Amino acid sequence: MKMKHNKKRNTAFIFEVLIRELTKSVIQKDTKKKKAIIRLVRENFKSNNLLSKELELYKAILETENADKEMAEKIIFEARMQRRSINNRDLFEEQTEIINQINKVISPDVFSNFVPNYRDLATVSQIFNNRTKTKERVLLERHIIGKMMSLEEDPTGALKPIDNLTYKTFANKFNEKYNAELLPEQKSLLKKYITSFEDDGIELKVFLNEEIPRLKAVLEEALRTKEIKSDDEMLRNAKKVYNILENSHKRDIDKILVQNILKIQNLAKEILR
Repeated sequence: MKMKHNKKRNTAFIFEVLIRELTKSVIQKDTKKKKAIIRLVRENFKSNNLLSKELELYKAILETENADKEMAEKIIFEARMQRRSINNRDLFEEQTEIINQINKVISPDVFSNFVPNYRDLATVSQIFNNRTKTKERVLLERHIIGKMMSLEEDPTGALKPIDNLTYKTFANKFNEKYNAELLPEQKSLLKKYITSFEDDGIELKVFLNEEIPRLKAVLEEALRTKEIKSDDEMLRNAKKVYNILENSHKRDIDKILVQNILKIQNLAKEILR
C-alpha cells in the first residue's frame, strides 16, 4: 500500500508555498504580509537550521539536470545518507514551529498555493522516508533519475550555486566592466543574481517580486499612449514584452529570465524619459 504524503511535513513544499505567497503579497502591495513572510523565511531557513539542511538535499536532487546515470544515482545516494544524519524528531519540531507561525502570522491558506513541481517534491520526500518500501523506493528513484538525466530547454540558463572563488571573480569583473554603464536597478538585479547562492535566492526573488510589477506598470502606461496604439508593430512588440513579465511567475529564475528583465529595464528607462 502506497504511503500518503503529508505536504505540510515536506520542507521543500513549505519553502515553495512561502515564496509563492510572497509573490502574491507584492502583487497585492501588501507590505505588512511581505515583511512577515521574509522574516519568517529568514528565521526558519537559516544555514544552521535543519529545515535549511534538508532543503539543500531536495535541491541537490531536483536542480540536477543533464547528468549521466551514475552521477544521478550517486547524488541520490549521498543525499539519502546525509538525510539520515538529520534527527527526525528535531526536524519535526522545526516543521511544527514554522507551520504554527504560518497559520498564526499569515494564513493556513498558504498551504493551498499551487506548486508546479509538487509531485517531484513528494517523490523526493518518499525517497528520504525510511518507512518507504524497498520496491517502491527503487521505482521512485528511477523516475527521479530520469528527470536528472534530462536536458532542459536552455542547459546554460539554469540558476546554479556559485562557489566563493567563482563568485569573487565574477563580482570583480562585473564591477570593472559594468559599474559605470548599468542602470541602478540593473546593478541591483545582477548583484542579487550573483549572490543568490548564499541565501537560496531569497533576496533575488524578493527583488523580482517588486521589480516585475514596476516594469509591468510602466508598460501598461505605455500601451495606453497614442504613439504606440497607432503603430501596429510597436503595439505588437510592446505586448510581447508585457507577456514575458506576465508569465514570469510560471518559470524558474534562470539566466534567460534575468537577461530579459535587464533588457526590459532599459526599455522602461527609455519609456520614462
